[in-house]
Amino acid sequence: MTEVVICGYVRSPFTPAKKGDLAKIRPDDLAADVVRGLIEKYKIKVDDVEDLILGCAFPEAEQGMNLARNVVFLSGLPKSVGGVTVNRFCASSMQAIHQAAGAIKSGSGELFIAGGVESMSRVPMPGFNPMLNPNLIDVEAYIGMGHTAENLAKEHSISREEQEKMALESHKKAAKAHNENKFSDEIISINGISKDGCIRPETSIESMANLKPAFDKEGVVTAATSSPLTDGAAAVIVCSEDYAKKNNLGIMAYIRGMAISGCSPEIMGIGPVLSSQKALQRAGIKLEDVDIIEMNEAFAAQSLACVKELGIDMSKLNLHGGAISMGHPLGASGARITGKAASLLNETGKRYALSTMCVGGGQGCATVLERA
Repeated sequence: MTEVVICGYVRSPFTPAKKGDLAKIRPDDLAADVVRGLIEKYKIKVDDVEDLILGCAFPEAEQGMNLARNVVFLSGLPKSVGGVTVNRFCASSMQAIHQAAGAIKSGSGELFIAGGVESMSRVPMPGFNPMLNPNLIDVEAYIGMGHTAENLAKEHSISREEQEKMALESHKKAAKAHNENKFSDEIISINGISKDGCIRPETSIESMANLKPAFDKEGVVTAATSSPLTDGAAAVIVCSEDYAKKNNLGIMAYIRGMAISGCSPEIMGIGPVLSSQKALQRAGIKLEDVDIIEMNEAFAAQSLACVKELGIDMSKLNLHGGAISMGHPLGASGARITGKAASLLNETGKRYALSTMCVGGGQGCATVLERA
């Protein structure tokens, strides 16, 4: 059986949309810089790359026109390399990894670059001209993400105080990791910009308590307990074990399980529960066997709901902070948390990692990794 491995991971800095350092950079240029950085860092034989699979949640305007193919040209990859843009909203770049792994398993290539990008500065949610189907209103297919977080907070009795505690811990962990240069090896400098911009080390329970609810005036979800609108890109090398060994690519992790699941759109944030359970089952392990968990913090409320449903040990969760502190450039986050999980396995010497995330419209996406 062909084994699929991850052999490299890089990302851009993640900076706030509209006001951050990457706001004036086109997303295709941003993604190209990250792909170029990945190639240079890991000395990839570019003629061997089968396809660039690039995730993007809103692939229009500067993110349109088959963004991935344009990034092939902009990054300096040979014209012989394909490029395909995939969209599973927040899980788009994790889907890119899954797509690459599936192609390798089927014998349809040995070396892929999988990643994602989102400029939430330059292409807003939900795009420039959404054409909603009126027949989908009743199933709440287009419900706002903040309202789904409020729904989960009510359903799982998650207080505002619990959410603010999680947000504070996220910023503390990210600030500590930044101060200890834990991000320096993964970040590709973009036009001289090499520092994340969403981490707020000054955050306190007192400052968060002063904020008004962001989505429901009677609600418990605030801007402080939500991931910020963010610009960023991330990419990983996905290849066969045989190719990695033949070409002296250091193996970071084996992909042991992958899964997609669906759930009701109005509680989309619970998506990681079923997808994680399926991925773990396919990997032949249990959650207790997992040492590192990277779960995308779309909202503290949805993350806490998943923690409660799955029974996650918080000491294993988002060791260097999550999306509340790191930011959530929609199309890039799946590659970030999967690449980060692989990186943390090597840093800590642990065996298994789980990366998992919720998806707008009511889905979950998960990947199980094993350290080489």
